[in-house]
Amino acid sequence: MFSDMLPLLTKALGETLYMVSVSMLIATVLGVPLGVLLHTTDKGGILASPTLNRVIGAVVNAIRSIPFIILMVAIIPFTRLLVGSAIGTTAAMVPLVIASVPFIGRQVETSLKEVPYGLVEAALSMGATPFDIIRKVLLPEAMPGIVAQLTTVVIALVGESAMAGAIGGGGLGDLAIRYGYQRFRPEVMLATVVILIALVQLVQFVGNRLAKSLNKK
Repeated sequence: MFSDMLPLLTKALGETLYMVSVSMLIATVLGVPLGVLLHTTDKGGILASPTLNRVIGAVVNAIRSIPFIILMVAIIPFTRLLVGSAIGTTAAMVPLVIASVPFIGRQVETSLKEVPYGLVEAALSMGATPFDIIRKVLLPEAMPGIVAQLTTVVIALVGESAMAGAIGGGGLGDLAIRYGYQRFRPEVMLATVVILIALVQLVQFVGNRLAKSLNKK
């Protein structure tokens, strides 16, 4: 049974890893600065700007409130414009990134809020600029929490990448639907579920170890 499915499972796993890793990389590059901006522009922040903070926060909350399956369908024209197609692993990364950036932003903001304000005050008293405080105080102190939060985002992306298979996004979700569900092969469905569970467990293990290694407390 698995002899004919092994190449398909391997290909689907590769597509899932590609979608998750590239989407996570892009979303992190965009989401971490967003989280820093949300934290520093909040009331009492080193770059306090309540109006800007409320506007950015409203946009972030609006995107986060849209269920992922609806978001995928709603931005199909934008996805097609951006990558030339609405089907395939590359196309699936567009909604994955859009859904993840606000999530990462809020997670990073939460981690930064846990940094004792006394450290910021001490840096300000020594003449540190806001950029210095962000780079040398906030991010290093919050890094264990940020890594733990990013681990949660990666796990969410694994699930969302499987959901992307519902509209031809490729990966394990697509394999489970086309071969497991539509062709009535429960063993294929079971295999994809086992692989996804193993992948999530691996991500959680690595994330926990990395966060622990960064925690100097």
